[in-house]
Amino acid sequence: MANIGIVGGTFDPIHNGHLLLGRQAYVEYKLDSVWYMPSGQPPHKRSRIITDARKRCDMVSLALEGEAHFSLSEFETSRAGNTYTAQTLRLLKEAYPEHVFSFIVGADSLYEIENWYHPEQVLSSVRILAAEREYPKEHLSVDRQMAYLTEKYSCDIKKLHCNELDISSEEIRRMVRCKEDIRQFVPEKVGEYIQCHHLYQEVSNESGNTQIAGKAEA
Repeated sequence: MANIGIVGGTFDPIHNGHLLLGRQAYVEYKLDSVWYMPSGQPPHKRSRIITDARKRCDMVSLALEGEAHFSLSEFETSRAGNTYTAQTLRLLKEAYPEHVFSFIVGADSLYEIENWYHPEQVLSSVRILAAEREYPKEHLSVDRQMAYLTEKYSCDIKKLHCNELDISSEEIRRMVRCKEDIRQFVPEKVGEYIQCHHLYQEVSNESGNTQIAGKAEA
C-alpha cells in the first residue's frame, strides 16, 4: 500500500506554485509519491481553447525532472470525452485499490468545490489537503470553510501549512502574450518549451479574428 497525493489541473502551463503544493504535501503528510494529473477535457472550460493534452503533459514531465517522488499521470488525458474529478477519483480507487489517495488543492478550490460535479462524491472519496490563503472579509477564512465543509459532508480536510505562490496559469499566459519575463514563475525547461512551441501567443483564425493559442483557465 502507498499513500499517493494527486495534484490535478489543466496545467496550462504548470508553474512553480503547483510544485510548491506537491512538495509541502509530500513532506507534511509523509506521502510516498505525488502524481501530477493533467485534466482531459474539463466540461466547465468548453468556452476556452485549452492547449493540446500532449503538450501539457510534456510540460509537466519537464517540470518534474529531478523530483524523485513526483510523477506524471496520464490517467485523465488518456480517457475520451469530458473528465470530472468525482469520476476520476472513483476510477482511481477501482484501478489502484491497494493505494490510499489524497487530493491536493489550492485554497481557492475549497470555495469552489460545491460547484463541482457531485462535490459530495469528491469530498467523501479521499482526504483533501488544502493550502492556506488569506481572503477578504466577505469570504470565510480557510479554517472556517474547512469546518463548514467537514460538518456538511462528513469529510476529511487537512491544511497544508504553506502559502500559495501568488501566480496563476492564467497570469502566466497573459505575461507570455505581453512578452513579459516568466522565468521566476515556471521551471526553466517549461519556459523554454513555451517559447519553442510558441504557446499562448496571439494568432489569427481562419475568419480573420484574433484568438489566443493555448488559452485556458488555470
